[in-house]
Amino acid sequence: MSNAVTDESKGRVGQFVDLMVNNPYDTYRILFYVGLTSFLMITLFPFYWLLVLAVSGGGTYGMGFLPDSVNIGVFVEIFSQQPIHLYIFNSIVIAMITVVICLVIGSLAGYAFGRVDFRGKGPLMLLLLIVSYFPGIAYLIPLYEMLTGSLTVGPFMTPDLYNTPWAMAFPFTMLTLPITIFILTTFFSQIPDGLEDAARVEGTTRLGALFRVILPLSAPGVVTAAIIVFISVYREFFFSFMMSRGNPDDWAVLVYGILAFEQQSGSQHHFMAAASIVGVIPVAVLVIFAQKHIVRGLTQGGLKE
Repeated sequence: MSNAVTDESKGRVGQFVDLMVNNPYDTYRILFYVGLTSFLMITLFPFYWLLVLAVSGGGTYGMGFLPDSVNIGVFVEIFSQQPIHLYIFNSIVIAMITVVICLVIGSLAGYAFGRVDFRGKGPLMLLLLIVSYFPGIAYLIPLYEMLTGSLTVGPFMTPDLYNTPWAMAFPFTMLTLPITIFILTTFFSQIPDGLEDAARVEGTTRLGALFRVILPLSAPGVVTAAIIVFISVYREFFFSFMMSRGNPDDWAVLVYGILAFEQQSGSQHHFMAAASIVGVIPVAVLVIFAQKHIVRGLTQGGLKE
């Protein structure tokens, strides 16, 4: 009897597999809707939860799937409670500083790795890959000592950069520079050598060829690297917490502004949710306007011509 049931179940599974194989269009549609539903549940539901928490004005306990009441004014009230706009401005400035530094250094390193043959290039790239996987907390003590003027190198002491954007931009650059180099190296290596040789024949130096020929042709990769670095820095909090006193005038970042509502009172979770939603808006706008470059950068980076 058990064998008969097993054969019957195998037959049903086989029929289902045959149906999926013989109808690829329907199979793709089913997989698409399954993937879309999973994406909405896992990725977008937390934002919906934040929105419900923000407009309902209550606490996290007993909150339903739909808000009991709707108070849109909470998105305006948070600015009177805390200078959220200053926290957002600080995050954007620090992120932009990091992006500029990473693109400049990453372009030079990416050109060397992608277009110049030198001894030890492979092991050096492997070392860079290994270092990129180290957790940021592993650098906390030496970076803190160096950036707060407590480290002595011979007769010299490192400058005290505490409560400055440079104290945060430096660790962020160190953490995001490897991925920038990897992306730009991939794109630079795909540029035909003839284009650079033509520029060199006209009298352009290697740096001139990099900034006049290589970078413009690698625009999708440059934009992709810039956006990845920007988002990574914009949402970072750990090093910002260590390198700032937490005031907006001391270059405290967005997460400080969100936590300020928790420090005032434990019942202001709706303000924290509203501030989180407002803080996501700059990144969302950036991704919307640059989505074509992001898609091109992620797809072209995997092709080798």
